[in-house]
Amino acid sequence: SYSGSAISMYSHTGTHIDALSHFGLNGKIWNGFPAAKYLGDRGWQRGGVEKFPPIVARGVMLDIAALHQQAMLPDGYRITKDDILASLARQRLQLQPGDVVLLRTGRMQRYERAAAYMDSPPGLGLEAAKYLAEDAGVMVVGADNLSLEAFPSELDSDYVPVHTYLLAQRGVPIIELAYLEELAKDRVYEFAFIAAGLRLRGADAAPLRPIAIPLLPQSKEH
Repeated sequence: SYSGSAISMYSHTGTHIDALSHFGLNGKIWNGFPAAKYLGDRGWQRGGVEKFPPIVARGVMLDIAALHQQAMLPDGYRITKDDILASLARQRLQLQPGDVVLLRTGRMQRYERAAAYMDSPPGLGLEAAKYLAEDAGVMVVGADNLSLEAFPSELDSDYVPVHTYLLAQRGVPIIELAYLEELAKDRVYEFAFIAAGLRLRGADAAPLRPIAIPLLPQSKEH
């Protein structure tokens, strides 16, 4: 007997990681590679998601919805730098260079209703993204919503300024549609983060299966 399957899907379906080639700025992706030279009919010759190694890092989940004592942030809410700082204080955490930071908006509670999930989602603001990438030095930023950032855009000149800033200007990959409800329920805010995307040559994203392993509490001397 034999059974076999075939898969055809958009690379940004479900929980996934955006490669640095997903969005560029002024015709160039991260490291100044121009699309005119390096993007062909078989994908990117530079910056493809197959270049990403497995991610093994400290993970931090910031529950922004709980910070505001809400099950879910309001439609279109834009997460600010102050939200990040207040959430860190509330959860008694400090960010470290190389962290993977995941933001909970609560929007994943609508995931089974696609139209409601995608309608006016809350997301990360540009000022907060700059704090995470520049001041905190995090390695990866993710969230439980559709496109990480909130819409409409903060800038008239760029309809996805958070994407272009993180990917094209800072070299910070993005994780989208991360399921954070169980972590929030158990109040697990710090963990070992392990994930590896499919090595799709030349692709600008890949499906990702993240694993969060809670850290054991440190023993206290008496």
